[in-house]
Amino acid sequence: MSFTVIQAYRFALDPTPMQERDLLRHAGAARVAFNWGLARVKAVMDQRAAERSYGVADEKLTPSIGWNLPALRRAWNAAKGEVAPWWAECSKEAYNTGLDALARALTNWSDSRSGKRAGRPVGFPRFRSKRRTTPSVRFTTGTIRVEADRTHVTLPRLGRIKLHESARKLARRLEAGTARILSATVRGEAGRWFVAFTCEVKRAERAPARPDALVGVDVGVRHLAVLSTGELVANPRHLGNATRRLRRMARAVSRKVGPDRRTGGRPSKRWDRARADLARTHARVANQRRDGLHKLTTGLANHYGTIVVEDLHVAGMVRNRRLAKAVSDCGFGEIRRQLSYKTTWNGGRLVTADRWYPSSKTCSGCGAVKAKLPLHARRFTCDPCGLVLDRDVNAARNLAQLVVAGSGPETVNGRGADRKTLSGPVATKRQPGTAPAGKTGTVVRQRTTASRELTHAH
Repeated sequence: MSFTVIQAYRFALDPTPMQERDLLRHAGAARVAFNWGLARVKAVMDQRAAERSYGVADEKLTPSIGWNLPALRRAWNAAKGEVAPWWAECSKEAYNTGLDALARALTNWSDSRSGKRAGRPVGFPRFRSKRRTTPSVRFTTGTIRVEADRTHVTLPRLGRIKLHESARKLARRLEAGTARILSATVRGEAGRWFVAFTCEVKRAERAPARPDALVGVDVGVRHLAVLSTGELVANPRHLGNATRRLRRMARAVSRKVGPDRRTGGRPSKRWDRARADLARTHARVANQRRDGLHKLTTGLANHYGTIVVEDLHVAGMVRNRRLAKAVSDCGFGEIRRQLSYKTTWNGGRLVTADRWYPSSKTCSGCGAVKAKLPLHARRFTCDPCGLVLDRDVNAARNLAQLVVAGSGPETVNGRGADRKTLSGPVATKRQPGTAPAGKTGTVVRQRTTASRELTHAH
């Protein structure tokens, strides 16, 4: 049995100086098409807004233009002779890349305003700068293939480009007929060029080494991951270890003559070199983090049949200015994202606990929930049963017990007390107006778990 997934294979390129100029030319063409389309859309929107301010009726306003990709592409083909007389020097896929990015950006902004898109509000698209925009171009048609020697790739209008590494992993699947290339995206990062092939891959059904094994994973800053088995995965702190070097290199950039946006002055060559060195160091930190997270998630997905993680509010965690840097360096969201598809590929199951489930405050032995557990308290001490345990290990065990007890995230109520998952006493908070006869209806401040009412879970 097999199933089909969309998977990307990313390889580093070693283009010649002429090929690198062609890559930059294609990326620049995509940027020009994006900015042209955005200026056209913005001009029509501003004109309609001005006409409304003068009291013009809606039916007499300047006709609106389409935001979807086909409409933008038709308008570009009609105007490209005047806008970009050099348009024939680049592949049509370069202009399609910019227009497609604009269509998606406008759709996301519109959906965010109307409430169709969840999450943070999406702002109106901005014009792309030549210096600050990451060069990228996407090819969906034409000759896209991996050569037989597995060390070269062929892309439309760019020709044969040497790879920095072997593409044997993708080549084997292409030769066996279990993969089909859908598109290729070339991207420049920190002075290096990469190509990512988006493929439709047929993967054989697999099973983890221990299909019946269950593990709870509690992620944190002190330890990157703590398993319910007691295993501790150290936090490598890649960004923290490179902070001193990054600070020194950023200081070197600030002392050079950079670009002047007011006068249009160009930066010095020394500024360009110092900025490139700083970008390479940041890229190295990102690569180290990506490599570590892939090794962690692959090991978990290959070994355990069921993995339980938390639904962390990372966007809220980084608002803490004391922890924002450390939280961002860990990559909590990336861990969950990788586990979500790797468990599917390996025949496992990923269970996500409710965001308000008190995994750290709940005793993994008796189920009692503490009223408060400050972040500096690294040991969990249960007053009813006397359990003393590392707080992260206790949280991981509670996550594992969510599945053992046959309860899902929906059993966790909004106040953080779970009455169905765990057996034993569970602390419940008395709400205002529920006091016994003869007493006030206001909840008295309760400092310890022992002062709370204890009920047994059913």
